[in-house]
Amino acid sequence: MQNNINTYPVQQFIEQVKIADMTQQREIKLDIKTAKTLAFTLGEMAAKLNQDYEAFISKFSDSSNQNIEVRMEGGKFR
Repeated sequence: MQNNINTYPVQQFIEQVKIADMTQQREIKLDIKTAKTLAFTLGEMAAKLNQDYEAFISKFSDSSNQNIEVRMEGGKFR
């Protein structure tokens, strides 16, 4: 299942921080609409990362019941 997340609010925020840093501003102000959009986007991103992580873990935990055999031959090793 593919969840596309609009990361534009995060990109806008990063750009705003870069500009503030370059112009040596001491603070950044966000209106409530922008802050809510940024918070919602960050929440979506965190949920997607968690979903992907759990899918990754379950993929490997399902295959952990397999037996793996390792053989080492010493040959002429001393």
